[in-house]
Amino acid sequence: MDDPTPRTADEICTGYLEDVVTLMRRIQREETGPLDAAARMIADHVAEDRLVHVFGPGGHSNLATQEVFFRAGGLMHVNAILDEGTLLSNGALRSMAIERTPGYGRIVIEDQGLAAGDLLILVNAYGINAALIDAALVAKERGVKTIGISSRQHAESTAADHPARHPSKQNLHDLVDVAIDSKVQIGDAIVEIPGMAERIAAVSTFANATALNTLVIRTVLHLRDKGVEPPVWRSGNAPGGDEANRKFLGNFRGRVRAL
Repeated sequence: MDDPTPRTADEICTGYLEDVVTLMRRIQREETGPLDAAARMIADHVAEDRLVHVFGPGGHSNLATQEVFFRAGGLMHVNAILDEGTLLSNGALRSMAIERTPGYGRIVIEDQGLAAGDLLILVNAYGINAALIDAALVAKERGVKTIGISSRQHAESTAADHPARHPSKQNLHDLVDVAIDSKVQIGDAIVEIPGMAERIAAVSTFANATALNTLVIRTVLHLRDKGVEPPVWRSGNAPGGDEANRKFLGNFRGRVRAL
């Protein structure tokens, strides 16, 4: 039954904040093993001066890709795959149609030239859409190592005939080498308002950002243990930021497309 007690805006917002923090803590507590395994993979690549590719096929999943790219405190070895097809800035309905188009994700990964031994992080809250699954499948065919960040509950609770699904009906967490569960509940939005049929206030961006930044932290710690200090972006708006970043740019221009 719905709670008949009216709640103030402050109470609802506080509840939302508490639920988001609980979600973040669950990721930290319950995904320690996968997070550490993924961080070790990333650390090995960075130690060898190899790029770590990140792709979030889907409207808001692109935000996850941008979260760790050219970001203050982020690893310079991240190559964000910012494909124009699924960016919301090119049209929200167009983005949704493209992420549901079989074959599209394959084209994106092939265009990036990923090959055996490369590392690809795939991020998508639902873990089912056609572009995402195609990206995972072609990566597997090419011998690319993969890390997935998605919600198991969302994927496993989505009907096989849902229009967003890949024709194979597969889930991301079953295809990648290391799967990190983002814990996002079905529908993403979590706040219920009395008298409203639809929930409001999504959480997947917080979940993805938590998982990704945790990976950065764990990666840097593993690199420290290897005696490697990775180049990390400093905010260009901070004192000395441009000068600090400029020392490393020559190593990444031409290798990272979006720079």
